[in-house]
Amino acid sequence: MPLQNLSTSPTDKKQYLDIIHSYMEVHGTVHGTSTVHLPAYVKNHGILSGRDLQFLLRETQGLNQQTPFLFVGLSFPYEGPAPLEAIANGCTFLNPRFDPPKSSKNTDFFKGKPTLRELTSQHPYAEVYIGRPHVWTVNIDDPAEVQNAIKAILSQKIEPYLPYEFTCEGMLQRVNAFIKNQDFCHGQVMWPPLSAMQVKFAPAGKSCKQVCQEEQLICEPSFFQHLNKDKDLFRYGVECKTVESTSDIVVPAFSESVQHCVFQSDLLLFSCAGAHQSLTRICPCRDYMKGQVALCKDCL
Repeated sequence: MPLQNLSTSPTDKKQYLDIIHSYMEVHGTVHGTSTVHLPAYVKNHGILSGRDLQFLLRETQGLNQQTPFLFVGLSFPYEGPAPLEAIANGCTFLNPRFDPPKSSKNTDFFKGKPTLRELTSQHPYAEVYIGRPHVWTVNIDDPAEVQNAIKAILSQKIEPYLPYEFTCEGMLQRVNAFIKNQDFCHGQVMWPPLSAMQVKFAPAGKSCKQVCQEEQLICEPSFFQHLNKDKDLFRYGVECKTVESTSDIVVPAFSESVQHCVFQSDLLLFSCAGAHQSLTRICPCRDYMKGQVALCKDCL
């Protein structure tokens, strides 16, 4: 008996849920007035504490060890812990894709918040750093894509998976690396090591986060300070005939056609998020350890 978790009102998700129900039972944890919108086939458990949800996941798993279990996202809440808990209990997470990405520019939830992050799915971490077979990121408004994903999930055997960075040992590894490798008294030691930096260029309309991610890397904000002078950029083939400084999260950046460079005047504003609409951003990327994104491969 596969398990679904419906964590938001399914008012506009009925077609999506109908497809899922055609393959398996649907269970929910819906509370309050949202319950009036529940399809009749949903077995609703009401609001559950984290502990009770864990018990429900384990109880349902025990009913049939041979059948894959789904934990279904309905686009909200964003980046919550429940999908990770479900994956750790052996479920596959059906993760709604956002196109266009959700941000403070187009989503009320983020408006007024001091961030230009763009969420490409309900759970970007699960999408990028876990992925298949544990996480299937789909357009939930495309019935064919949803059906194909469910069929593929039902044909596979999934073991519980917990990324190393969420284990106690993984947390201690990070703490040890942070304390051992950083100079908190004098600030003279560069960490992560500058040798891990890989410089990429983000064309107009793309953020550094996007460009680094496309290269299977991660953007490292602490490296921006080493790309904030004309002599720094010259090492990477960028010539600055004219320069200016500004307080903006999308710099340093440059125009290749007129060889004009724009540098950051406020060091607190360096950011991997945000895309310049006309200039090319200079992006400091680095690699990372599988299951321990905070650490580069040479950080230990």
